[in-house]
Amino acid sequence: MKILFIASESHPYVTTGGLAGVVGSLPKALARAGHSVRICIPLYGRINRAQFGIGFRQTLCVHMGTAEVWCGLYETDHAPGVETWFIDHSAMFGRPGIYDHNGHSFHDNNERFAFLSKAALQACKDLDWIPDVIHAHDWQAAPAAAFRKTWDAWGSPLSQTATVLTLHNLAYQGQGDAGVMRWMGLGPEHFTADKFEDHKGVNLLKGGIAFADAITTVSPTYAKEIQGPIGGQGLHQVLARRSSDLFGILNGIDEQHYDPSTDAAIARNFSSNDLSSRLECRRSLQKELGLHQDGSRCIVSIVSRIAPGKGFDLIEPVMERAIREMHIQFVMVGSGDRHYEWWVSDLQRRYPGLVGSWIGYREDLAHKVYAGSDLYLMPSQFEPCGLSQMYAMRYGTLPLVRKTGGLADTVWNYIERDGGGDGFVFNDYTPDSLHGTLGWALGTFFDRPAHFDQMRRRVMDRDFSWDASVPLYEMVYRHALRKIRAR
Repeated sequence: MKILFIASESHPYVTTGGLAGVVGSLPKALARAGHSVRICIPLYGRINRAQFGIGFRQTLCVHMGTAEVWCGLYETDHAPGVETWFIDHSAMFGRPGIYDHNGHSFHDNNERFAFLSKAALQACKDLDWIPDVIHAHDWQAAPAAAFRKTWDAWGSPLSQTATVLTLHNLAYQGQGDAGVMRWMGLGPEHFTADKFEDHKGVNLLKGGIAFADAITTVSPTYAKEIQGPIGGQGLHQVLARRSSDLFGILNGIDEQHYDPSTDAAIARNFSSNDLSSRLECRRSLQKELGLHQDGSRCIVSIVSRIAPGKGFDLIEPVMERAIREMHIQFVMVGSGDRHYEWWVSDLQRRYPGLVGSWIGYREDLAHKVYAGSDLYLMPSQFEPCGLSQMYAMRYGTLPLVRKTGGLADTVWNYIERDGGGDGFVFNDYTPDSLHGTLGWALGTFFDRPAHFDQMRRRVMDRDFSWDASVPLYEMVYRHALRKIRAR
């Protein structure tokens, strides 16, 4: 099959979260299975063209509802069987940020990403590369499904192309002013409660759900949760009506990129057969973040966007108490909410040598955290899938998670009786639950080290590749194509 991925970001070109990891790695696995894949993302100003060998291909004329917009199409080889296309429009994508700047979202985000979706379809037609399936990701690419069923419904080279929409996180839906409908060239018949209309405004994700031939989420548990009033974040009824076209497929990771036996970013390579070099990775992490070179403490870490739902409202009241009462060092890498950025910086000032932080994101540092820590925190209120718990396990750092979404599908709770399981899991979203589970995990680290070591080796050998998920995506693509052909 020919498959076009449309997304707002992709690893390694631009990354703000797990979306980029999926878009950068799943196409490689599909290509290994014999498919031809293209990825289409914006050419943001921060993308280093020389570093990635990005070159100009041609100019595109994109017909929006109110204007003809000219843009550049650039490209590079992503992997065997995969190319990445970049849509170049400096006014829309050449800005300092991706979605926002200095904490303020761009007011025209809906217009920008609707344009991305339309330009991606135009690129297919102009290059005469007609996909069997358009695979759109999250609200930014959701308009592609609507464009395919309206502008390209009849007499278009794309009129037999199926659309699949993946929901990575329903917390973000592309809500905004209804005026974007005119920009997209979609009439009032589509501004209805069953399509784009949402409390008199527009909801791009809701419209994409209405038009897509099939819908996927990034874990089986999340697919169930979003059909209920809590997990659905206002879209549960819409999704429940599409339940026969809704599939939950667990994300994988790029196991070549996250491989402690070959990773050049960490101080010393190691494997599950020989963990002795992990001690040097631990010391390297402590040195880089100004922690005491103390081999006796349990290093507890988190690498995350500081955003609602990630559990920082639990971590804040628990962590200082844990630093005082428990024999730990705490590491945090991330950025977002200014309150929590200030909180961890203040915690580091008051507990020098016991707290280390980096405000922002550095991929090399993230790898060092995974390789040098003992416990990895993900006390999420909701987590569609989560990738970093899998990254951490790949490096032998045991996850401590709340049982929700993809965390419930990837982390099996420790069994104290025989050392079974591969992490520590709690249910209730409360500080007491996190504190109690952290104490249990530390008790295992100090009092049952054989169990802790046994779990380390077990999680490092788990298969987190895309190999199990590719046949499921192929099934979804065939499902979507059958719907097109039936019509």
